[in-house]
This record gives sequence, structure tokens and C-alpha cells, in this order.
Amino acid sequence: MDIDLSKITLRPFNLRDVDDVMLFVGDDQVTRYLRRRTLTSKDEALTFLKDVCNPDHHHWHRSICIDDRSIGFISAFPGSDESMFKAEMSAGVAAEYWSKGIFTQAMKIAVAQVFKDLPHLVRLEGFVDVDNKASQRVLEKVGFRKEGHLKKYSFHKGKLRDCFINSFLSTDLLPSKL
Repeated sequence: MDIDLSKITLRPFNLRDVDDVMLFVGDDQVTRYLRRRTLTSKDEALTFLKDVCNPDHHHWHRSICIDDRSIGFISAFPGSDESMFKAEMSAGVAAEYWSKGIFTQAMKIAVAQVFKDLPHLVRLEGFVDVDNKASQRVLEKVGFRKEGHLKKYSFHKGKLRDCFINSFLSTDLLPSKL
């Protein structure tokens, strides 16, 4: 399946996305490295869309779309108080769309859009499990810099996990980089 990468768009989620959302948040392959648990029902997916993807939550959530069909998500979680200058990025794409350049293209669009939509940010952070080689490559291609190896940093799926911390600064946002 060849995908025209120029057709990739990001948009807010809507409740009509529920069946498409189940293709990625309901897939253990996709959620394997995410702190979010795998959803098991359409009702859980609706709750996710209503509660987590709600634009009133002060988080930046976008659906990765091809021809307006949701195939994944990208989120930015801004910090508060002393950490209000940075946001943590999280993302996932349905397994059938892996290794096609979609995730990299979507992240490039998202990085520029997050800095535009949240102009007080100066830093985006991506925490990637040490075993998630594909996401490490995506962040590198987008221009994130690996800053360090965090031992036993996160707890998900019942295990303590090591991860790499990566950053992208607003000053890195040059037209030639994206």
C-alpha cells in the first residue's frame, strides 16, 4: 500500500472516529510502549474520545488522518507552574501504517503546529522506551536530540522500563528542518 504523504493531515478528534480509534488504541502492538492501557471496547474508546481528547483539557490532541480517516494520534501534554515552558509528546499509529513514512510526516507537522498553537512552549520532550527502535528513528528524523538514558524511569504494562529522553527546542524549528 503506497501512501501519498502529502495527504496526511492532523485534526481534532470527533466522536465519529470511534471505530477507527479502536484500530490503534485497541491494538496491543500499538500500545505496547505507551503508558496508556489497551482499550477493549467501543464504549472505552468513546470515553477516551470524550474525556481524554476533549479540547477543554488543556492538552493538545490530534488525530493523524489520511483522507479524513483517523489512523493514529499525536498528543502534547504541557507542563504547569515551573514546567509550563515544556510539553511531553506521545503518539501512536495503527500497525497497518507502520514503516511507510506516515508517522515521521505526522510528527513533522505536529511539532510545527504545537509550537504555533502553544507559543509559550520552548521545549518538546519525547520519552521513548529503549526497545522501541522505530519511534527512536522517527524522533531522530524529525530533529529531536537524544539527551539521555533514564534507567527504571517509567512503569507501564506491569514493568519498570528504561527510556531515552529526547528534545526538540523551538529554536530548532527552521523551515529546512521540517
